[in-house]
Amino acid sequence: MSATTSSPVVTFTKTKPRGDRSNPTTEYSALLRTVRDAGLLQRSRGFYYGMFAALLGALAATVTGMVLLGESWFQLLLAAALGLILTQFAFLAHEASHRQVFESGRANDLAGRLIANLFVGISYSWWMTKHSRHHANPNIIGKDPDIERDFVSFVPEDAAKAGGLYAWFTRRQGYLFFPILIFEGVNLHIAGFRTVFGRAKVDRRALEISMLVPRIALYLAAVFLLLPPGMAFAFIGVQLAVFGVYMGASFAPNHKGMPVLPHDSTVDFLRRQVLTSRNIRGNWAMDTFMGGLNHQVEHHLFPNMPRPHLKKAREIAREYCEAHAIPYTETSLRASYAIVVRYLNRVGLAAGGDPFDCPAATAFGR
Repeated sequence: MSATTSSPVVTFTKTKPRGDRSNPTTEYSALLRTVRDAGLLQRSRGFYYGMFAALLGALAATVTGMVLLGESWFQLLLAAALGLILTQFAFLAHEASHRQVFESGRANDLAGRLIANLFVGISYSWWMTKHSRHHANPNIIGKDPDIERDFVSFVPEDAAKAGGLYAWFTRRQGYLFFPILIFEGVNLHIAGFRTVFGRAKVDRRALEISMLVPRIALYLAAVFLLLPPGMAFAFIGVQLAVFGVYMGASFAPNHKGMPVLPHDSTVDFLRRQVLTSRNIRGNWAMDTFMGGLNHQVEHHLFPNMPRPHLKKAREIAREYCEAHAIPYTETSLRASYAIVVRYLNRVGLAAGGDPFDCPAATAFGR
């Protein structure tokens, strides 16, 4: 495929079979150089300024609507809107953490910390620590915190540890996964507070506490001052539920159900990122809905690439992977959710002490 102005795609030469593979580092370097030469690593500050301004406007409109509406159950619609807006702010904080917004790491950290702590109510330091580990070792057992055992088990060995009522849930965890995401918003807030008030080292601990505590206090005070107690609790519940489901539904399709690698995996960087990631097909609406996370393969290959450039990078990466015989996974959002449900249910079968042999794991020598 030849390059064009709107789609900077180049032609790659097919590599030799796997047994005669060239240097993996050189392979990734060639792809990175192609992407850089296409200008796709350049910052898009205008896009992020526009997104931030639009979200500020939406937030202001929602708060104004809450004040004008008064004691009405229609407030729950605004609560749902607030959950969506805060998730969009979380996407911006995520992109700042990846140095996608500014050239300066300090400026990105400042923007990310302000947005995550003051707007979203999540600890930026907690997110940075957890997410950096994930990017370095996606779907690698014992290294990727996103597949560590929580309420849901992501590998059969963890599911096999479940007993009693928990085992009953684990065997059905695929079907129950999306419903329990209504609690994910609460979980994210709690995780942040446990981090900043915990004993582990936290970057800018005092600053984060000075942001998180007032943010939560002012939010609760405003809701309970505007609404009677019952309606206030309902408002907070709906906002947190929408926030949790939206966050979970945006991140879950990206890796769940993709190959899980053993702890001592030696898969090179290029293949490790591509083989464990899944793209979601769509257009600009999908890019906005998922905050660019639908281009998960490219996001993992080039984590500091601004969101507006991921679509063009996708064309380059797909052709490069095809030329090098690297499986590149892309599907629809609906299909990805079905894959997640089936995968989690299959993992859950081990809850009775009968773990399955994961074909993906076997393929990588487990």
